[in-house]
Amino acid sequence: MDRMIYLSMTGAKATMQRQEVLANNLANVSTPGFRAELTAFRAVPVLGQGASTRVYALESTPGYNAEPGAVHATGRNLDIAMKGNAWLAVQGLDGTEAYTRGGALDLNNEGLLVTKTGLTVLGDGGPITIPANAQVQIAPDGTVSAAVGNARPQTVGKLKLVTPETPLQRGEDGLFRAVEGDLSADPNARVQDSALEGSNVSPVETMIAMIAAARQFEQQMKMVHSAQEKEQAATKLLSS
Repeated sequence: MDRMIYLSMTGAKATMQRQEVLANNLANVSTPGFRAELTAFRAVPVLGQGASTRVYALESTPGYNAEPGAVHATGRNLDIAMKGNAWLAVQGLDGTEAYTRGGALDLNNEGLLVTKTGLTVLGDGGPITIPANAQVQIAPDGTVSAAVGNARPQTVGKLKLVTPETPLQRGEDGLFRAVEGDLSADPNARVQDSALEGSNVSPVETMIAMIAAARQFEQQMKMVHSAQEKEQAATKLLSS
């Protein structure tokens, strides 16, 4: 009976973890550039004498869905959508370089180019400062130009765009980083101005997956209850 309990309880725990991931994906269905997180589990034998026939479910880390989201025009000159496998370099809250596909940019009180969440956008030479009251334009290669009044636009920096050769890793802050460290800027990376890439989460598929996970959790808990009843019946039989 304990083998059934191992299977059902660890399976129920894995199903709850899957529900958490699905709920997070669904919550970010409208987040620009969001990449849906994937889940996978594998059966692992329990180590120890007399427990070789017991297994439990262990979460693995398959990563994220790399499919691009739909790109839609916004008409806003500080919005960009990365093309192909290009990623935008930003400075995380921990001070490290990280990468994102969210291209909704803005200016903070100091004139620095930042993301909508306040993260500093990195250029080839560091943060990019925009003059006060300037009109900003971002070229397809990431070059940032600013024009004050009727003056001619002047280049103030160039976005650091990278193209990773291997999949990035998602951190707890939602940003992505390379396993091998900071990536070099890719001169061939391109962006589409006045547009944003949407999330690649399918709300319909995610809702269906959440319903299936909920039903699976119910079945696993029924197995736990069934194992408990059989254990009690066996104990009563042996004690009589």
